[in-house]
Amino acid sequence: MTTSKTRPLATLCFPTDPQFEKNLDHLLGLLSQTPHDAIVVAPEVCLSGFAYDRFSEAAEFTTIALEQLLASVAERLLIFTAITQDNNQFYNTAHALHNGAILHTQAKAKLFALGGETDHFAAGNENDIKPFDFQGIKIGILICFELRFKMLWQALEGCDIIAVPAQWGKLRSDHFITLTNAIAVVNQCYVAASDGLNEDTSGMSGIITPFGAEIRNNGEEILISNYEERTVTSMRRYLNVGISLDR
Repeated sequence: MTTSKTRPLATLCFPTDPQFEKNLDHLLGLLSQTPHDAIVVAPEVCLSGFAYDRFSEAAEFTTIALEQLLASVAERLLIFTAITQDNNQFYNTAHALHNGAILHTQAKAKLFALGGETDHFAAGNENDIKPFDFQGIKIGILICFELRFKMLWQALEGCDIIAVPAQWGKLRSDHFITLTNAIAVVNQCYVAASDGLNEDTSGMSGIITPFGAEIRNNGEEILISNYEERTVTSMRRYLNVGISLDR
């Protein structure tokens, strides 16, 4: 008999400081408070904020921070985004770190024009938005604004967990809640959404099950629940909408 996989699932919610080192220390401190084998999602560009006037500095700091995070993540899987540079172009790049290695990266493909992203970042490749395997768990990543594109939901069909690192505008907080709940129900998967806790962001990090049950941030910097493979399987069997049960 095959044992159903379970794993602690954590989302973080914290503000971004102008001092990059403070952000890294904050992230490392929160990471150390999560279970040793947790899947942890941190806010978008949590190491630097968007830092449009400090891109080169932020990209250099990402390299430094990655070394420390890789040395600290241990058996956890940490998903977050950071500013990176390739030649003369800058990207908002998601990283999945585990046990001293980078398991997956993808650059943000859908940039938020209202926030000035299209004036500063190069867009990533939409074809890179696809599931990756983590110890038999299929995981996908949508970075903030990408959550609004229905074709990307379909690109991640079959995922067990969809991670959403974000800096979501406070004026559209209801949209963040609605969309993260909806993608969990439509894709019959867990959603781990992590938003920043800045003056202009929603602060509504959450963990949503395939059945649509949710827990949301209420001032906490860490939310912890559990991923259970059997919950994904039972939902897909209970209401068969054509999502494969194969892993």
